[in-house]
Amino acid sequence: MIEFLTSSDAIFALLTLTFLEIILGIDNIVFISIAANKLPEEKRGKITNIGLLLAMVQRIILLFFVSFLVGLSEPFYKVDFNWMHLELSWQAIILFAGGLFLIYKSTSEIREKVSDPKHDEDEVKGKSIKSFQQAIIQILIIDFIFSIDSILTAVGMTNGLSTNHNYNLILMIIAVVISILIMIGFANKIRRFIDKNPSIQILGLSFLILIGFMLITEAGHLSHTTFFDKKVGAIPKGYLYFAIAFSLFVEFLNQKISKKPAKKD
Repeated sequence: MIEFLTSSDAIFALLTLTFLEIILGIDNIVFISIAANKLPEEKRGKITNIGLLLAMVQRIILLFFVSFLVGLSEPFYKVDFNWMHLELSWQAIILFAGGLFLIYKSTSEIREKVSDPKHDEDEVKGKSIKSFQQAIIQILIIDFIFSIDSILTAVGMTNGLSTNHNYNLILMIIAVVISILIMIGFANKIRRFIDKNPSIQILGLSFLILIGFMLITEAGHLSHTTFFDKKVGAIPKGYLYFAIAFSLFVEFLNQKISKKPAKKD
């Protein structure tokens, strides 16, 4: 296992996944903070940390469940036409459905953030919270909603890295734990940075579209799908890492250029 965790593929996946988990966790932090702000000031820090720890626990539990389903690779139904062939398994179904969900969720989030950035926050602000227990319940619901795309992203980034699904699961858990600990320690700084640079979050959501598409092709590849005798191939994860790294580099250059004072004629 140590050999796997120290491999270049695993390290790249861990770094990329941790970054994406933090980006995806920004809204989680914002909504937890909104819920916490409805309580007395002395309880706000405590409820925020509890909320993030609950998010970590929920994600780890969901990781075990989804990883178990993804491990069910044995086909249970075959579709065979003259022009199409595929072998359905729970693994392929979860990956395909997860890919569609990520594409839908990320495009919806991008549209919403462009057209009405404060819509979800206003909705949470409108809900009254009168006790610590009510805050915990609302935060649990918020955490569950935000855990879904987080888990699917983790599966997309690690699926196929190792033939041993337990190794992939451990890598995902490490990324989730690191990202949550970073968010607990630097929640306010991260939120302020994203507020000043909203394009970073849009970029992170755009990466989810790539990951969603990759999950769909992975599902087709693992189900041995063919169209007109042409096999559906899996997208090498190296392409994804390069696309993410290159996009972040371009974003870094944009940030540097935008902060330079304009020259006077």
